[in-house]
Amino acid sequence: MALQAQTLARETGLAHAFFTRDGGVSEGAYASLNGGLGSGDARDAVLENRARMAARIGVAPDALVSLHQVHSPDVVVVEAPWGTEARPKADAMATDRPGLGLAILTADCGPVLFADPEAGVIGAAHAGWRGALGGVLARTVEAMERLGAQRARIVAALGPTISQAAYEVGPELVAAFRAADPDHARYFGPGTRPDRHQFDLPAFIRDRLAAEGLGAVEDLGRCTYREETLFYSYRRATHRGEPDYGRLVAAIALAPR
Repeated sequence: MALQAQTLARETGLAHAFFTRDGGVSEGAYASLNGGLGSGDARDAVLENRARMAARIGVAPDALVSLHQVHSPDVVVVEAPWGTEARPKADAMATDRPGLGLAILTADCGPVLFADPEAGVIGAAHAGWRGALGGVLARTVEAMERLGAQRARIVAALGPTISQAAYEVGPELVAAFRAADPDHARYFGPGTRPDRHQFDLPAFIRDRLAAEGLGAVEDLGRCTYREETLFYSYRRATHRGEPDYGRLVAAIALAPR
C-alpha cells in the first residue's frame, strides 16, 4: 500500500509514493515492506522490497537511489545511479534525469518530496528536527533551482511524520530552537511532566517550506507513531524496548522521455 499527495498526483510526467509498511516480504519486526538497508533485516528481503517500490514508481531497481542519512543539511545532485554500498552521506537529493527514483527513508522524521514538473526537476529530503532546523529544506530548493526549477512552481509534500502528541522532548531541544529564533518556542506545547514538551515537527516543516515561497505545500497529516499497522516508528520501538525497526520509503521519479 502506498499513499499519495494530491498536489503531486495531479501533475503529469512524474510518479511518487509514500510507501507504508504493507506489501513486502520482510518478517517479524520488519513486516513487511522494510526499505532500510541499514536495518538488521535480511538483505535479500530489503532488496526485494525496494524492487517492488521501484516498480511502483516506474524505475528499474538499480535506479532507485537512496542516501546514507546523517541528519545533515547536505544535498546531493543525482546524475546517475550509485550502488547500494556507495550511498553518499547526505539527507536530500535533486535531479533532472528521467528514470531515476529518489528515495528517502524515515521512521518518524519528515519525508518531503518536491517537484517542478514544468522544468523537469524533482527533489526529496529527510527532515528530522536537526536537518529541518539546519536548513535541509531550503538547500533542497536551492539545488533544484540550480537545475532549472523555479520555486514559485515547486510543489512540496510532507509524508507520514511523528505527530506533536507523540513527540515528547526535553528542554535542551527547546533551547536549541529558541537559540535559532525565539519565535520557534511556538512549536512546543506542554508535556506530561514539568521538564518535558511536545514538539510539533510537522508544523515546523510546513512553515519552513512556506517560507521558501513554493507554489504549493501539502501535508498528508499521518502519524507514524500512532498508526502502527501502517507505519514503522523509531520512537515507538524505543518505548517498547525493541532492538530494531523497519524504515519507510518515500520516493519520486520523472517519467522516462
